[in-house]
Amino acid sequence: MPDSVPFRPTADVCDDHDDHGGPLPQIVAERFVSLGGRDGFAGVVSTVKALDDNSLVKEAVAEPGEGRVLVIDGDGSMRRSMVGGNVAAEAADNGWVGFVVYGAVRDSHELAATDIGVFALGTVPRKTEKHGIGTRDVAVTVGGVTINAGDRIYCDRDGGVVLPPASAASKTAATPTPAPPWATARPRPDPVRRSSAVTAVARIAPVAPIG
Repeated sequence: MPDSVPFRPTADVCDDHDDHGGPLPQIVAERFVSLGGRDGFAGVVSTVKALDDNSLVKEAVAEPGEGRVLVIDGDGSMRRSMVGGNVAAEAADNGWVGFVVYGAVRDSHELAATDIGVFALGTVPRKTEKHGIGTRDVAVTVGGVTINAGDRIYCDRDGGVVLPPASAASKTAATPTPAPPWATARPRPDPVRRSSAVTAVARIAPVAPIG
């Protein structure tokens, strides 16, 4: 069973390592969109490398997640969705805490209602092929960072931070911090009301001229 990795804000993880002279965390230089029911999550990494085929993703989430994060290298493809609502729900039920998808996902409303983190490049409504093509638990490169199965990954709205197992155990486990409220599942606003809130325009009274 993988070691438990308590969630900590990515800024705190970086500060702990930088201030104590430990190995510098690798920062994933990719602007992911948070689409799941959690905006913050952390765990031991398992990987899938596949292009426009999520057969191995479905295989992985059917197994006990044990608090792990599934990092999916879809080569940045936005043609097909690597994770949808059914896959996310099964993953959450089986103890996975999050996905990091270098590619696209779909079923945004279902993902937002599921108690799991989902970071992806964006969305596309089309499902993948199912030919069993791909590899599992191999090194993948996402945002300029090589991520290996067994690494620790921390994700929140600031980005993603990757640590090798040894540095994660020696640094972050020594100073656990309770997860902030926004790292747990939260209700998402109704999309219609959200849209109207975004498009609302504030009315400002004109300023009377002086003199």
